Amino acid sequence: MVQLDVVQEIAIGAGAILIEKFITGVSVQAKGSIDLVTDADKASEAFVVEQLRKRFPQHGILAEEGGRTQGSSDYLWVIDPVDGTTNFAHGFPYFCVSIALVKGEEVVLGVVYDPVRQECFTAEKGSGAFLNGKRIEVSASRTVHESLLATGFPYDVATSDVNNLEQFCRVNKASRGVRSLGAAALDLCQVAAGRLDAFWELALQPWDIAAGGLMVLEAGGRVTGCAGEKFNPLGHDVLGSNGLIHDELLNMIRA
Repeated sequence: MVQLDVVQEIAIGAGAILIEKFITGVSVQAKGSIDLVTDADKASEAFVVEQLRKRFPQHGILAEEGGRTQGSSDYLWVIDPVDGTTNFAHGFPYFCVSIALVKGEEVVLGVVYDPVRQECFTAEKGSGAFLNGKRIEVSASRTVHESLLATGFPYDVATSDVNNLEQFCRVNKASRGVRSLGAAALDLCQVAAGRLDAFWELALQPWDIAAGGLMVLEAGGRVTGCAGEKFNPLGHDVLGSNGLIHDELLNMIRA
């Protein structure tokens, strides 16, 4: 039996590692032209993986830096030790630790911890979403025109045709604004908390969307792929919204 408070404790412990590195300075390496990894990513991931393996040795693990290891059960931990690494490396204080537990194609538990604001978002399937123990709900905005939204762009934005630039322009003109904050898991949590009305991105990884996607669903929102297909926590794109503007926004993204 997985206890949510245990996973929350692990996420907060990883967040403490990030804050220490954030203050003292980090060593940065490039995985691609603008895709970075820091020693903080590696230290945070090592801590989370060690703690999960100690408590749940039969579970599989999918982590951004370490890849996937199979377990002997149907459960898979999906981990982003620093969602928002580029922000982190530049000293921009918007990043988080994201941990999700997936069974089959469903997320059953999620924790996203923002160590800068000490905000811990938690959710279990069927039990609601919470911020520091207080239940949260999505916004009540009914149209894109009255909405504040967020999105992101792929690391290969300069060369890929799937770059989200046309979608961004369309939606930005039709709404109160579209922010690009650089941490998808945390952006989805802002949707769950009603601070943003929706978030979408076309080219992501499972560790970016699994925990945050559950957060939106449990806060009363709607989550799909960017073509309107069923949400896949192990997929590579996501649209999470308050539900009320979902179809309107989906049509703009697909246009």
